[in-house]
Amino acid sequence: MENQKPPLPALKGVFFVTGTDTEVGKTWVSCRLLERAREAGLSCYGLKPVAAGCEETAEGWRNDDALQLMAASSVTLPYELVNPVALKAPVAPHIAAQQEGKAVTLARLAGYVRGALSAHKADLILIEGAGGWRVPLNDREMLSGLAAELELPVIQVVGMKLGCINHALLTAEAIKRRVALCRYNGQLFWFNGGSGRKPAHFAPAFTRGLCCGVSAV
Repeated sequence: MENQKPPLPALKGVFFVTGTDTEVGKTWVSCRLLERAREAGLSCYGLKPVAAGCEETAEGWRNDDALQLMAASSVTLPYELVNPVALKAPVAPHIAAQQEGKAVTLARLAGYVRGALSAHKADLILIEGAGGWRVPLNDREMLSGLAAELELPVIQVVGMKLGCINHALLTAEAIKRRVALCRYNGQLFWFNGGSGRKPAHFAPAFTRGLCCGVSAV
């Protein structure tokens, strides 16, 4: 049937998850991939190294995306390991960090992630970014540098809306410019989000432009 979605792959490895924009479904797709891994009997967990937009709880400041990743994971980790940099304001990370007088650097984030990867092995580990690919961390560094620093393959998530083909192709080109350090995974997932637009309308342009397979969530 035209509207029937193919099953998601049960991925293995460590991946960096980015998107064409904020609120395009990175967390949704990450959780579905983690759940699919669990169904396949694989161990898995997700990390959200930096998150801007947290609510105060009895346990401290918590980000909803990070909590969703924890709920979908088979490996139980403390919140502080999943989301080591939790910024209060729901704005770009570099602005939120400035407001709190904090310094967020690639070296710091890479250290957090390497520590988690070393201490907690799993079949599938997803490291979710914040916003889109080119999100500033500070005056000199972008969050995209984390994928390059850790030499991770990248999964790109596209929200289905007007202009998404252009956004997807531009983002993929930016990822591929760092190909010496960062591999484009060749898996592109798009999130419908109730838009009503059918995946069949977009898939041909994605596959031609990116030369990769696509999956709908």
